[in-house]
This record gives sequence, structure tokens and C-alpha cells, in this order.
Amino acid sequence: MKPQTRIVFMGTPDFAVPSLRALVQAGYAVVGVVTQPDRPRGRKRLLTPPPVKVAAQELGIPVLQPERVRDTHALDELLAWEPDLIVTAAYGQILPERLLQAPQHQCINVHASLLPRYRGGAPIHHALIKGEKETGVTIMYMVKELDAGDMLAKEVLPILPEDDVASLHDKLARLGAALLLRTLPPLLQGEISPIPQDPAEANFAPNIRREDERIDWNRSAVDLSNQVRGLRPWPVAFTTWKGKPLKIWRAHAEERAHREAPGTVLSIDESGVVVAASPGVLVITELQPAGKKPMSVEPFARGRNMEIGERLGDG
Repeated sequence: MKPQTRIVFMGTPDFAVPSLRALVQAGYAVVGVVTQPDRPRGRKRLLTPPPVKVAAQELGIPVLQPERVRDTHALDELLAWEPDLIVTAAYGQILPERLLQAPQHQCINVHASLLPRYRGGAPIHHALIKGEKETGVTIMYMVKELDAGDMLAKEVLPILPEDDVASLHDKLARLGAALLLRTLPPLLQGEISPIPQDPAEANFAPNIRREDERIDWNRSAVDLSNQVRGLRPWPVAFTTWKGKPLKIWRAHAEERAHREAPGTVLSIDESGVVVAASPGVLVITELQPAGKKPMSVEPFARGRNMEIGERLGDG
């Protein structure tokens, strides 16, 4: 590492915190942090700082929180730090050309997928929803096009059957921080040959929308099981029951023949609520009726007024 290399870090959520802390712990000169503004959170809508801001303040690093990083004043403030390199991780805004071109070593990004697969803001969710068997982290140069820059380093991570968004998020955050530290020395010494992405292999992982959370019982049970774990613990898949949302926290697919319409409740007991899919069945083991807390299926089955033969998803 060049001792005089000045790094500005740009990131917002929990995913970015391990990378920021790793840079500081490794002795890099992080001269400033840029993150999103504080936002209202929770039921009481309390103004809450993003996790990267909290970490930066603990580390004694100056913080900027522009509403729009492309605004002239925000750019001037950031560039006054005179960065030699900008490192981003889930920052949440597109960087303007002026910023991309300013540092000597350009801008690099820690992205939670094996690019060019799953470009965009929700790669962890979409990899799980699609039933992928592996994912990983890519370090790449930033360009104006979304997540399309030349790749500097990549590491694969298997997706285990028990993984969900939370577990995979934490694994990838740690993996990204470690890969960043391994990538920086050869990058700063000019010893990496960037690899262009193949646009023909690219697909996209946009931020999750409300319609992505809704269970479509006409899909296979395997697809629905992947959707459930790919949305846990946020924002959580749901169907409707008696016209109200019914969140599904945990479920698994079984290859079981049936002749009922998709969404029909086939059985209810303490092992699960079994619902017809197309094909197979989805066995729901943890759920959350409207106005209730998440619960295992045992108390739901004991106190239920759900009946066998009812159709879920009609509301």
C-alpha cells in the first residue's frame, strides 16, 4: 500500500460496514465517508442515521450526507478531501462522471453477486428467489452504466439450503470486506488486469417491489419455497387469507400429487399448513396473520379458524 493513498468510502447499509471497518483496521487512510441522509425508521418514524454513518463516527471519520451526490456543492465538498481512490459498497446513488474520473485510482465497488449476473440493488434477494446454488462478491470499476464496469476480483460463495437473506447478507458482507483487502494492494500497484463484463450474460436484480412479495400459487412449490426464503427476514412473502395479508416466514416444498386448485388448503396440523401449488405443495411452518406477530404453525393450528378446502390468495 502507498502510505499517502487517500480513500473516500461511500456506503449506506449494514452490508457496507465490514468493508469500511476493514479498511481502517488494515491501516488505510480513509479521509472521509459519504452516506445517505438520516431517514425516519420504525413505527414512531424516528430519524435514524444509516449504519455506515454510525460506524464512521465511531471510527472518528468525517461524514457527508448529501441528498444528491451529483449536486455541485456536494461534489465540491467530497472532492475537497482529495481522494486518490473511492471505494463504494451499496451506497444507493449513481455517481456522476465528474466523481468517477477524479481519483487517480478511479472508483471501485464491492458488489454482492458474481457479475455480470444480478446487477442492481437487490442481488442477494434475487439469487435466492431464483434458486441459485452459488453467489459471491465482485470488485469492479464503477462506470455510468449500472454495475457494468470492468471486474478486478471475484470470489464464489455456495448458497446453503438453510440460507436466507439475513444469513447470506452477513456472509457476503464479510466476504466482500476480505476480498477488498486482498484486491487493494495489487490494484494500487498497477498489477491487476481488469476483465470486461460480457453483456450477453448480464441479468438484473432491481429493488424488491410489493408485487414481488405476493405469492402466486400457480407457480411450483419449489419456486414458492425459494421466494419465501429469498424475502426473509425482509420484506417477507405474503398471500391473502379472508381478504387480509398473511405473511409466510418459513415454508418448504414437497413433491406431493393433488387434484386441488392452486392455493387450496389441503391440511392443517402442528407440522404445517399444506397448500396446493402447481405442481407440488408448499408446507408453511411459520406465518403471520394480519395484526399478529410471527408464529410457528403449532399455536396457529390450535387456535385457527382456517379450514381445509379454503383458497389462499383470492383476496
